[in-house]
Amino acid sequence: MAKVSNPIKNTGLVAKINALNSKVANKTTNATYTEKPSTAINYPEFIKLLSDILSTKNNTHDLFFACHKLFRSKLNNVYTSLGIINKKSNCINIKLSDKIGSVFSSRVFLNEESNEIVKAINENKISVHENNDFLKIPYLASTPSVIIPIASFGEMIGVMIIGDYQIDSRIELYSLVANYFGLFINNFDLKDRASQNAYMDNLTGLFSHRHFQEILAKELQDAQTKNTPVSVVLFDVNNISKINKEFGHAKGDEVIKTVSDKIASNLKQQDSAGRYGGDEIAVILPNMSTEEAKYLAEYITYSISCCSIDSVGPVRVSVGLASYPEASVDQEKLLILAEQAMYISKSKGCKNGISTIVSSQDYDFWDDTALNSFASVLTKRHASLGVNFEEELVNKFQNEEINSHNHLLEVVTSLAGAIDAKDTYTKGHSTSVSRYAVALARALNLPEKEVSRIELGGLLHDVGKIGIPENILKKTAGLNEEEWKIMKQHPTIGAEKVLQPNPMLHDLIPIVKYHHEQWNGKGYPEGLQGEEIPLAARIVAVADTYHALISDRPYRKGMSVEKACEILKMGAGIQWDADLVRQFIQIAPSLGTMI
Repeated sequence: MAKVSNPIKNTGLVAKINALNSKVANKTTNATYTEKPSTAINYPEFIKLLSDILSTKNNTHDLFFACHKLFRSKLNNVYTSLGIINKKSNCINIKLSDKIGSVFSSRVFLNEESNEIVKAINENKISVHENNDFLKIPYLASTPSVIIPIASFGEMIGVMIIGDYQIDSRIELYSLVANYFGLFINNFDLKDRASQNAYMDNLTGLFSHRHFQEILAKELQDAQTKNTPVSVVLFDVNNISKINKEFGHAKGDEVIKTVSDKIASNLKQQDSAGRYGGDEIAVILPNMSTEEAKYLAEYITYSISCCSIDSVGPVRVSVGLASYPEASVDQEKLLILAEQAMYISKSKGCKNGISTIVSSQDYDFWDDTALNSFASVLTKRHASLGVNFEEELVNKFQNEEINSHNHLLEVVTSLAGAIDAKDTYTKGHSTSVSRYAVALARALNLPEKEVSRIELGGLLHDVGKIGIPENILKKTAGLNEEEWKIMKQHPTIGAEKVLQPNPMLHDLIPIVKYHHEQWNGKGYPEGLQGEEIPLAARIVAVADTYHALISDRPYRKGMSVEKACEILKMGAGIQWDADLVRQFIQIAPSLGTMI
């Protein structure tokens, strides 16, 4: 069908009204049909009423019937009909309302070139007819009619057909209304497309991220009511940045589209898929357990691995999944765990072109890869969602079922490493402090059980920094009074928030809480002095200070062993236990300076 120009002329509304009034005033002899004498129309009133209709209706259906009511009350027409072109069906869907309010529907196919409606559309020309047989509506009284094509921004979108015995004198008025109909339908279509775009992703044809979240929320709510599982699977396209860089974004889009199509073609009707991120596709699988979801994910992954893109080669994805309620009952946590599993899948690479499918139940949270993946997920996507990495660590730590000392040591080491990571300049600090404290404890010939306690206390001595803002921890200049007041809370936070809830860790509380007390009573948090300070805390205090002295800081380079030992000597009996300082200085050279 040929494109046509917008029929709305730039002649001005006033000129149209004047022309119409002139026709009525002169009672033109061109009027062919007269049911009864023509009466003058109050055009300003008519235009105002039309404007009110256009400004208050928000869909074509309501607009049509409101205009028909206006025509009946002010023009006494016989019927009003609107036909909208349906390109997919190649037809014009027609709705008609007559003078007593009856509604009729009809359809005319665009290939019926002999039909007057099709002719008017193809020629983009208003035509007047003695009857309305072309409407194909039985029982409709034969009435003089006008067919007015409706175009909007260069494209034909339909027709308005009016039955009126005074048609000749009103054609321009009806044409004016039809033009406004065209603008209205076009604007409504744009609004509808914008609304649809909010739900659908343009590239993949899958649901948008926002709508995916809405669907997941509903599915989880239904699952809770029915006591059924829901699984979430995340597919991440491997090396998409490299593909974009080497072959261009169009090729990267082609890869993502291929993966999306393959995923969508393997889902059931009740399943949902959405574009979760730039190169990530997420799938919701209602009433599907972890094992069932893993089986489906393996099949889809195999299907994707069989795809090959020109220039790029075989397509590879990493896949992670998590299931409700097994992994979590919280939507955000469920997605985080699925994404964490996906990162772990990525770290494992591909075997025979296929990635390992990883579920949230397949890995130990405290494994280095798992912990780093968890931190990456929160840093990348979830920081604004209120999910706090440190809080998650503490919760996991407190709920961990410890089955041996080695297990406890492994978990504590992972927790300490994660806390140290908050400060770039103290990476490995807790591990080093623990190592130095153990060396000093053994030099003092303390029982091995106490040495083990000091080892754990050294690892956790700064765990309270979990509650200190990073802007304070990473500040390169000296802390002001208010910032220092906040910093001094970390021993108490560590003891009360992290250790106190777990009875197995109560014997570490004195080490964590009092490692900043000073021999002269000027330390914190309680101002203990001398031997009031537990021995284990005094040992960790010396080890802590020593490592701080030999470590690089943003404001200075790390000191030599000799310089650090000299500073310890100067504070012996004032800040630190003199006997412990003397013993530590003897073993310090053998500890090495590796941090």
